[in-house]
Amino acid sequence: MDWAEKYRPERLQDIVGNTAAVRQIFEWAKGWTRRSKPLLFYGKPGTGKTSSAHALARDMGWEILELNASDQRTKAVIDRVAGSSSTTATLSGASRKLILLDEADNLQGNADRGGARGIIDTIRHSHQPIVLIANDVYGLPPELRALCEPVQFRAVQARSLIPRLKFICTMEKIRCSEPVLVQVAARAGGDVRAAINMLHAAASGRESLGEGDLISSGKDDRPSIFDLISSVYRGTDDRRLMQQYYGFLEPPSTLVQWIEGSLVHMQDLPSREKAYRCLARADEFLGLTYRRQYFPLWRYASALLLLGTMDAAGGRGIHARITPPSRWQRMGTARKQKAIRTGLVRRFSRLAHLPEDALRDQYLTLITLLVERDPERYAELLSLDTDELTLLIHDRGKAEGVGKARAKKAREEEPREKKEKPPGEQKPEKKAAGGQSSLFDGY
Repeated sequence: MDWAEKYRPERLQDIVGNTAAVRQIFEWAKGWTRRSKPLLFYGKPGTGKTSSAHALARDMGWEILELNASDQRTKAVIDRVAGSSSTTATLSGASRKLILLDEADNLQGNADRGGARGIIDTIRHSHQPIVLIANDVYGLPPELRALCEPVQFRAVQARSLIPRLKFICTMEKIRCSEPVLVQVAARAGGDVRAAINMLHAAASGRESLGEGDLISSGKDDRPSIFDLISSVYRGTDDRRLMQQYYGFLEPPSTLVQWIEGSLVHMQDLPSREKAYRCLARADEFLGLTYRRQYFPLWRYASALLLLGTMDAAGGRGIHARITPPSRWQRMGTARKQKAIRTGLVRRFSRLAHLPEDALRDQYLTLITLLVERDPERYAELLSLDTDELTLLIHDRGKAEGVGKARAKKAREEEPREKKEKPPGEQKPEKKAAGGQSSLFDGY
């Protein structure tokens, strides 16, 4: 059995490191009310975020419902699973039900379409405590971050990790010296899971563990793109920078885009011009590489790209958050808008009993004019969310205002309907979707 899972902390008191975060979590749970904000656990992988959530549920005697990246997390799925669970009582008699949304910063494209909106709706209507977990807090939409109380999990210090490793060696009857455990804890870089996995890999099939046994069980310490760009701007030895690049698995064409996107943070214009010249020359070599299929030319592109930009930066460092290239963000926005438009055309074609091509070419402009004329009515009639309404009226602010007004109206009408509805009365049947009159009704 995997040691990281076998020795997962059962209680909050067993969590390694992050004492302040554990205390904050416990105080939140002890005083939780329906007015309490959800918690947002964020930090590096392997620092105990998910384990803390499960340990909290056990300490408080709560049920736990978890959705993670292996589940489809569209708005419909979140509304059906987490949404309904957040407003209903537990079946086991537990006092509360903890809704756990793991890897909330990893909602992937169409597979998780509308997932962020589903989470926001669940938070606003929840009767149960909610915990979100993310590695990158900035990977969450700002409106979702604003609804949560952040809890930061920091890298665990080696001195806090060594006693846990000793405990595991004792339980597994493995003889291991102090220097070996110090080396494992140092190599892990604050990642508890990585340290336990390293120890497990090194001790497999052995009764004792020496320093020589750790050679093949180190954590993967290949540089990330963020490490590489930081080295370019901070300045280092030419040979060391190129060696660092050789451990980077992406092709130079990817690195070109990352460095190009970071040049806006170079405040000195002559330096920026010099960097762009090196970048353009490197791009020429990349073009020759692909046209001639002569890949040794990559080394010239890489050297110009890294060493030239490092020389232009002058070792002044980069004093801003390193983000993915802006063109990637624009491409992502375009893909998102295309997906929204395709979904709208498909829905409208079913309502109007028209082929999708005919509706898109002949009627979509007419529908857009109708929605612009009365966005409140058509947002309600066609069940348009904020993104869909924005696509039709080209006014994000107005679309968000309509969405807030609809949400407020729904909250006000819900208790009134419950109060006024006689016992046993059935809800009136909704008009069957697919009637053409429901799309152009009144016009």
